Amino acid sequence: MVPFTSIPEVLCLTGCPSQQILHVPPTGKELLNYNKSLSQLINSANVKEKTSILIEKSKYRLTVYYNQKPLKSYPVVFGGTPTGDKLQQGDNRTPEGILRIKDLYPHPQWSKFLWLDYPNPQSWRKHFQAKTQGKIAWYQPIGGEVGIHGVPQGADNMIDDRTNWTLGCPSLKNKDVEELYQVVQKGTLVEIVP
Repeated sequence: MVPFTSIPEVLCLTGCPSQQILHVPPTGKELLNYNKSLSQLINSANVKEKTSILIEKSKYRLTVYYNQKPLKSYPVVFGGTPTGDKLQQGDNRTPEGILRIKDLYPHPQWSKFLWLDYPNPQSWRKHFQAKTQGKIAWYQPIGGEVGIHGVPQGADNMIDDRTNWTLGCPSLKNKDVEELYQVVQKGTLVEIVP
């Protein structure tokens, strides 16, 4: 159910925020600086405060930004239905929009888990719009527990082969999610675009 305190924002009673893209994507289809470590690319002690993430689903690319400049890209895969926005639990889609990391912790199966704040007011709004437009049934829940994580031990080939295996979470190679884990914190902005 929608948190009571979020109802004014979900219904746009306080004004709907614009849906503009916040990051300028790197040019081309290649991975930016993939063979360099983030520590080689960032020379700052307060890296976590200036880090954000852009995930481009159509390019299977997650890019780390520092001070709003693209630094490094990683290959990423998604849920079993990789196109389209997540509207309900069980649709195997990855949510699109502006999210934030709400927690991060080691994960027993997938190395690390960067838990995203899905559903947030923006996702609740899209969920209700889909219901009013008849795209999903009224009884369908929105879902949750979406985060950026690794793969089962020894399964990096799922990333190389672009195997969309999750229930909707973005998934990286374990070494990549471990590196990413070092430069993010609670509140880090994550933008996911088609």
